[in-house]
Amino acid sequence: MPTLDDKNAIAFEFARICSLAAVKVMEIYESDFEARGKDDKSPVTDADELAEKIILTELAHLLPEIPVLAEESFAAGFRPKTDGAFILVDPVDGTKEFINKNGEFTVNIALIEGRVPTAGCVFAPARERIFVGGTQAWAGTLKAGQSVSADALALISTRARPASGMTAVMSRSHADETTLAFADAQGVTERVSAGSSLKFCLIAEGTADVYPRFGPTMEWDTGAGHAVLNAAGGAVLTPDGVPFVYAKEDAGYLNGAFVAWGRTE
Repeated sequence: MPTLDDKNAIAFEFARICSLAAVKVMEIYESDFEARGKDDKSPVTDADELAEKIILTELAHLLPEIPVLAEESFAAGFRPKTDGAFILVDPVDGTKEFINKNGEFTVNIALIEGRVPTAGCVFAPARERIFVGGTQAWAGTLKAGQSVSADALALISTRARPASGMTAVMSRSHADETTLAFADAQGVTERVSAGSSLKFCLIAEGTADVYPRFGPTMEWDTGAGHAVLNAAGGAVLTPDGVPFVYAKEDAGYLNGAFVAWGRTE
């Protein structure tokens, strides 16, 4: 069993679990599934619920002492302690993308310590693309169910800001006028749309420079992508430049506005 001190080992264990859970996710994705509405009106499918069960079972064996805050169990009323280290799980981030079958959904797991993501994995099984972040960040090709190792992936890092202007990545489902205005004020010259936590990963691998988000998200939506971006040399800040933190229990784990950056020079 890896210790919490070995962030890379933790991150690759998360990657193993994401790959395992993605087998069930892809089985449902390729079927004639039905979406349902949760109490908060957000959509959910069998993939969310079954993948989360797999992930929670694996995490209970991997890190039995660490509480897990997971989207579907939270919706069902489970409230773990998050005043120390804890794990964030989003079994299918980008459920709208899943329902629309555009492939831009991800399986996410992140470790939070001191209110900051320190290890995480983002896996896009329909795109066969995985991102892993500990003290360094990796990315590569992976099919659901395959084993994953650092040797099979490539190290990634954020890029220096292009002299010709930054590329902003924005939510495919939630871009608004405030987001567009922020991008214009930063001198963004190109905009790219993407779903789910892949937006963080595009910055981490150096194909985009900034991801502004002023609409609501939950902590499990952002933790894994944030971990990968941190490991690749980026940062997530509030629009005022303050570090973006987790364990916001009093807010129901609802995130405020944030900006994900590549190089912050």
